[in-house]
Amino acid sequence: MVDSKKVLLSCSHLTKEFPAEGSKKQVVHAVTDVSFPIYEGETLALVGESGCGKSTLGRLLIRLLPSTDGSIIYDGKDITKLSEKAFHPLRRDMQIIFQDPYASLDPRMNVEAILSEPLKANHVVSSKAELQEKVLSLMDMVGIQREYLHRFPHQFSGGQRQRIGIARALALEPRFVVCDEPVSALDVSIQSQILNLLSDLQKERKLTYLFISHDLSVVRHISNRVSVMFLGKLCEIGPTEDIYSAPKHPYTKFLLSSVPNPDPTKRKQDAELLMGEMPSPMNPPSGCRFRTRCPYADKLCAEKEPEEKIVDASGRKVYCHHPLS
Repeated sequence: MVDSKKVLLSCSHLTKEFPAEGSKKQVVHAVTDVSFPIYEGETLALVGESGCGKSTLGRLLIRLLPSTDGSIIYDGKDITKLSEKAFHPLRRDMQIIFQDPYASLDPRMNVEAILSEPLKANHVVSSKAELQEKVLSLMDMVGIQREYLHRFPHQFSGGQRQRIGIARALALEPRFVVCDEPVSALDVSIQSQILNLLSDLQKERKLTYLFISHDLSVVRHISNRVSVMFLGKLCEIGPTEDIYSAPKHPYTKFLLSSVPNPDPTKRKQDAELLMGEMPSPMNPPSGCRFRTRCPYADKLCAEKEPEEKIVDASGRKVYCHHPLS
């Protein structure tokens, strides 16, 4: 549970456009006009189809990518346009756990070198003995045996590699961590172990997570709030159980309907298939971006972009002309 309602990080009208390959005039609208707060100590999940801009948004928030427009406020300070020199001290506070634990670890570095690198670069330790003790404590923290100190990434399983990635992300004791689909590349049996590890570390270290995923069953297990994204725009954001029990945006309803039912006799019950194909991010539809796939769309949806609506006492926000009842 979230201990406070203090906003640790927020974005306002955040936008990111990439130049389209082979074109000087067209751009890819990866993230468009996104605004939300992330409260200290919570896990905010960010869900949506592949290509909707989830990972791009996560990288924007910790300034791994520069934004095209909008602002990012971290702990009361506007960090959007800080110079790299001015922003450098804050990099310790904001870290990321990547999706693929093999691709994100340098195959030429052993565990000791991988975990030592951020500590050395940020002058966290003052001696070799202190450095090694810190590295060993990080290994203990994520459940990697100390005798594996000199092993290389290819000598570990996928779950063990992700544990090393988590240890590296937490080496500098950050406050905010972007978890970019951290379990999607792992076996189901290992996913629960990593999720439990992330939950335990959050409680112990009072961490704040942005948890990016397309797996809605995983999201329900770990998140306090859920934000739903489609083609670079927010559709809905609110408390996890409220969204799962009564989605207000048509896209959220279709996403939840797509979650497989473990009972084989009930897998086709209440399933609603999302028709059509994802529109191009280079040429998004006018008005509501979901309208070309929405069975409830009308003329207003094509003419006007939906505005933010607060639909219940929890403060849940929906971006739709015709929210579901």
